[in-house]
Amino acid sequence: MDEFRDSEGFCDLGDYTAVGEGRTVALISPDGSVDWWCVPDLDSPPLFDRLLDGGHGGYFQIIPDEPYRMTRHYRENSNVLETLYETAGGRIKITESVNSTLAGPLPWNELARRIEGLEGSVPVSLRLQIGTAAETRRPWAHHTSQGTVWNVGKLLMMLRATEVINDNGTCDDEGMQAVFTVAAGERYLAALLVTEDQPLAVPSLERIDERIETSDLAWRSWVDGLCYEGKYQEDVRRSALALKFLWYSPTGALAAAATMGLPEGEGNDKNYDYRYAWVRDSCMIIKSFIYIGALEDCKAAFSWLAAALNANGGELRTCFRLDGTKVPEETFVPVQGYRGAQPVRLGNNAADQLQLCNYGDVLDTAARFTEAGHVLDLNTARLLTHLANRCADTWLQKDSGIWELPEMQHYTQSKMACWVALDQAVRLANGGYIESTWRKRWERERDRIRDWIETHCWSEARRAYTFWAGTTRLDASVALMHQYGRQVSEARMLSTLEALREELGTDDMMIYRYSDVQKEENTFIACALWMAEALTVLGRQEEGEHAMQVVLETLSQGKNAGIMSEMYNVRKKKCCGNMPQGLSHLSVICASHTISAVSRNPSDTDPESFWLGCLANGKHYR
Repeated sequence: MDEFRDSEGFCDLGDYTAVGEGRTVALISPDGSVDWWCVPDLDSPPLFDRLLDGGHGGYFQIIPDEPYRMTRHYRENSNVLETLYETAGGRIKITESVNSTLAGPLPWNELARRIEGLEGSVPVSLRLQIGTAAETRRPWAHHTSQGTVWNVGKLLMMLRATEVINDNGTCDDEGMQAVFTVAAGERYLAALLVTEDQPLAVPSLERIDERIETSDLAWRSWVDGLCYEGKYQEDVRRSALALKFLWYSPTGALAAAATMGLPEGEGNDKNYDYRYAWVRDSCMIIKSFIYIGALEDCKAAFSWLAAALNANGGELRTCFRLDGTKVPEETFVPVQGYRGAQPVRLGNNAADQLQLCNYGDVLDTAARFTEAGHVLDLNTARLLTHLANRCADTWLQKDSGIWELPEMQHYTQSKMACWVALDQAVRLANGGYIESTWRKRWERERDRIRDWIETHCWSEARRAYTFWAGTTRLDASVALMHQYGRQVSEARMLSTLEALREELGTDDMMIYRYSDVQKEENTFIACALWMAEALTVLGRQEEGEHAMQVVLETLSQGKNAGIMSEMYNVRKKKCCGNMPQGLSHLSVICASHTISAVSRNPSDTDPESFWLGCLANGKHYR
């Protein structure tokens, strides 16, 4: 019995939730199956890949062996997941964690699953099917005094389990199956231990079980250290915890998402690999960490980003691997694909695109970092000066834009982002954070960008800033540039927002990315949140809060316990695209903090600076 899977073995993407530890992320379906887990790192080949191959992919499932009802939730302020299964014979609880220590991740990967009997007696089935990474490795088992060990390419893996599970199980080269009974008061454990090209430590079951609670304590301690006390607190905390899944602790890099190849729409080939660190996404996540007072995380991520850019000669590459090296060119993985979506891409060809908007992302993030009371080192200051000058030199080029399109154009959002870059460079220079030698030049070039945008990117016919210069099509990412609108032309930006909502909006406040894309993909979650924030900043606070509330209510449906994907299908009421999606979660935080700042001080013309000033002074505003 499985009410959650279709005939090909796939679950709805909006029904997955996640566990992780700052190095890997495992996606768990509502029928108790770990369908995605890349080890030892986020961007490693998957050990479990049922998510992309419903019939043949690897997975690790623990589920009642009879009909059940399921509910699940994260522990409060934690990424430890609890799932309750109720059957005719009783109830069990499964507690799941990718374990860590209070000092950080373990030197091995440890996915722990505790099974507890709460009432009556429940037969439980365990199935371990090891993935082959698209037939590039064949697992083989050998038995040791500690238990069965599987060799999977360079990986060494053991299922460390309570004796009753082992006694009722059968192993072969491809995995294990077991059926056992859990009665009220009984407590069992099944944990996967994995290393790559290293010896495998085999801790006791007691220590693994204890580390579930240690991990829970670490998560709650991190949340306790945050200082956000504005509106939508629960949504902000859950999004902050989701972003921690994407914070790669060995380097401080921030992945855009934890998955690859999940389709953005139906019947098209937009199935990309997002397990890398985009400059744009990283900058936005860093800002969201600044807003909630996650100082250690934003410092580590900002330092990693600056180091990666410096190692690239100070040039803006669009994205990097999590270790700072070049993202591989796209290849196609020969697997079924989620519900047949092809091709399944590994790597990403956007890495070498020209995206001028990244200048604005980096300079604006640096300004927010300093406004929150922090200090730049000399190397970073020199890098920012270099980037400001490069922006001043190159802003009039065509680029691929924020949406990484193959058609090079004078995208309006890119030009606005260049305006933001030079405006923030001037502010940094005025504050003494970077060299002021070129300040006057930046001011003049900033004003030239403004004049160019107002002349070439505004359409009187549409009463809106357009997708690119000379077109009448619209682009929802212009809503992200409310900073430009606030300082240059609030009236034009508000008129643009109205046009965007009319052409790209839906009844439930969701937004498509740009004109005509409705034919091939679904609404983009971050766009709806950008709209809510922009309306608030530009004086439409009531409309902004209403949009925010409707969007959050829409996305709270499903069985994902708060994990957001990239897109939302308004017709089928389902999430789609890669997950957990950094842009979606960071946008919840950014919109929430802006709405909170404006509600506290409606006359403030710079709500971001207001909130950052609170953080710099160590104040918690209710």
